[in-house]
Amino acid sequence: MIGLSDQVYTPTGSTIETFSGLYFDYLNPQVNSIRIEDIAHGLSNICRFAGHCHQYYSVAQHSLLVSQQVPSEYALAALLHDASEAYMLDIPRPLKHLPFFQPYRDLEARVMDIIAQKYGFVLPANPCIKDADERMLCTEKRDLMGPDEWDFGVSPYDFRITGWLPSEAKYQFLQRFHQLIS
Repeated sequence: MIGLSDQVYTPTGSTIETFSGLYFDYLNPQVNSIRIEDIAHGLSNICRFAGHCHQYYSVAQHSLLVSQQVPSEYALAALLHDASEAYMLDIPRPLKHLPFFQPYRDLEARVMDIIAQKYGFVLPANPCIKDADERMLCTEKRDLMGPDEWDFGVSPYDFRITGWLPSEAKYQFLQRFHQLIS
């Protein structure tokens, strides 16, 4: 892990300051600008479904739950499968997949490449992560959204989801991360 004094660049018009005080440059993302504490903090403060769920439910909690549904060798990659959103936000799927969002998707892929490099997992992700992500989306819809049915082509998980406060989601996300890397 790097210290704040180890950062090699200064803020520009294409950077944001992260929770830890590092600068993240969208035009030149670097491995040394990624910290798990920033990822956990950012994801825990981003509500899924553009905030339109019946209770607060963070991307951090979603990611942790997905990581618990895959074989152990893919759990870290599953925990971090949405980590770019800590820097870029969670864009609703229908909007993100519109043609004019291609540059956003390209940048998101670059950021995920940097995160994968930092934490030592392989992209593209194993298909079991996408499968778990889809089933989790189905489960989230059932437990956190309205009663209308969406056609997912998969069944929800047997457990029920209750949203955590951001502080709990951040804590649990970091606990899971440290469990997986030890």
